[in-house]
Amino acid sequence: MAEQRYWYLICYDIREPKRWRRCFKLLKGYGESLQYSIFRCRLTKRELERLRWELETELAEEDSLMLVGLCPGCSKRIIARNAKEEWVQEQPHFQSYSCSMSTQRIHAPNAV
Repeated sequence: MAEQRYWYLICYDIREPKRWRRCFKLLKGYGESLQYSIFRCRLTKRELERLRWELETELAEEDSLMLVGLCPGCSKRIIARNAKEEWVQEQPHFQSYSCSMSTQRIHAPNAV
């Protein structure tokens, strides 16, 4: 089963231009730049940890990094002006149902 993906805002303040460019290029591989030092990424927990580790190897003591996880409800309430696109939640490709001995009826998704 595929891991669940969540939206994250990644914000950083890097003082040295060379380090800033390296981090910017690294984050471009994980998500989309919203502003110069703010990215949005849809990641699994494993990808988030790998990204955090990669960024920590680039950052110096004087730099700042903030990773903000957004639940589905929070990502729906984001207000953006002149945004390129919405923060769409992916629908699962399948639904799982549990069946007990007393219940033999299974409902299809979106059935009326």
